[in-house]
Amino acid sequence: MSTSSTIIGITMGDPAGVGPEVICKALADMTPDERSRIRIFGNRDVLARAASIVGTDLDFSVGSNAISVDHVPFDGDIPPFGRLDPRAGDASFRYIEKSVRATQAGEIGCIVTAPINKEALNAAGHHYDGHTGMLAALTGSKSSFMLLASERMSVIHVSTHVALRGAIDRALTPRILATIRAGYQHFRRIGIDNPRIAVAGINPHCGENGLFGTEDDEQIAPAVAAARAEGINAVGPVSADTVFHKAYNGGFDLVVAQYHDQGHIPMKLVAFDTTVNVSLGLPIDRASVDHGTAFDIAGTGKANHVNMHAAIAYAKKLAGTPKVSP
Repeated sequence: MSTSSTIIGITMGDPAGVGPEVICKALADMTPDERSRIRIFGNRDVLARAASIVGTDLDFSVGSNAISVDHVPFDGDIPPFGRLDPRAGDASFRYIEKSVRATQAGEIGCIVTAPINKEALNAAGHHYDGHTGMLAALTGSKSSFMLLASERMSVIHVSTHVALRGAIDRALTPRILATIRAGYQHFRRIGIDNPRIAVAGINPHCGENGLFGTEDDEQIAPAVAAARAEGINAVGPVSADTVFHKAYNGGFDLVVAQYHDQGHIPMKLVAFDTTVNVSLGLPIDRASVDHGTAFDIAGTGKANHVNMHAAIAYAKKLAGTPKVSP
């Protein structure tokens, strides 16, 4: 579903991490009118603590001039910053669950997620590999795709949070084709009529005609051929040691990476602070910062909020914009 709402929902992430601080810093940079179109899913006490730490006078109380907060209380004291806590993991799940239901009801145009801690999440009994899998489960989606987007280069992944051995097993023609389609539809939605898509190979030099493996010829090439038959401007497999350089220099709008690190390493090298993590293939829209909970600096006020600004800006592009079919 695509909602016509332009309200951006922000989930607070793990209360013990830097999420509350980067949210407060981003809100402090906004005008009152911009803040009026933001709805936080989190805990007022944690947000107030973070606001004090970063030196802002944001109002999270209940009132007409306060920032809108869907408050999830704690039983007892709020978790301390920088410590793994199952209560924090459970809270981060409940923030996301509430935001999904609000988006499904048409109240939110796009969700922006602050970082969660996967260990705390699983310790609380919520067994997901991260936001992407959790959102797929909460929306009843069969699958989803992780897009990392930046100004000069964007990457969508065939698989993400699985072991490398499992990632190779998942790089099958139907999944690769579905990934290409998801990226194509998204880029058409954001205004690129004929996105140029490069599909990375999985083996060194795309296997050298079977010398270093046959997956590129047997699994990737047929997916690219099928995509081209549908009118998608896709090429590949392209050797992974050159495709990202070509994309960064304007040769492609999107690269399909076969597994997590193949796509994440180049993206974090060239756009560490500005890359936005976007979930595709879901009935709702979600953008996110592309960094973790940073327990080592949580509560110090040092966390950089540039990435949160980038995620909110991307969410504004999606909120109220219809999804596009091939």
